[in-house]
Amino acid sequence: MYVKTGDKVQVISGKDKGKQGTVTKVLADKNRVIVQGINMIKKHQKATQANPQGGIVDTEAAINASNVMLIDPSTNKPTRVGYRVEDGKKVRYAKKSGETIDK
Repeated sequence: MYVKTGDKVQVISGKDKGKQGTVTKVLADKNRVIVQGINMIKKHQKATQANPQGGIVDTEAAINASNVMLIDPSTNKPTRVGYRVEDGKKVRYAKKSGETIDK
């Protein structure tokens, strides 16, 4: 998968198109990611000892990984991700600028 936890991404399709956020969780087996502040849903929470009040909670739902694009750290614009081998390690790079993303 071309995105990892902690990457800054931009949504390229759907109701949150154009918004940016940080990837908080990657669900690789389902090809989905959870982005902070994106795809918010209302979840009905049952009362528990940790949350005795219960009620309706806003939370982030997973979004398909194909609907997000990585933000190039050098230009702060969305870019495609490529792979190459540097010093015997496979690293990601931004296709538009050619900058290495993984150090």
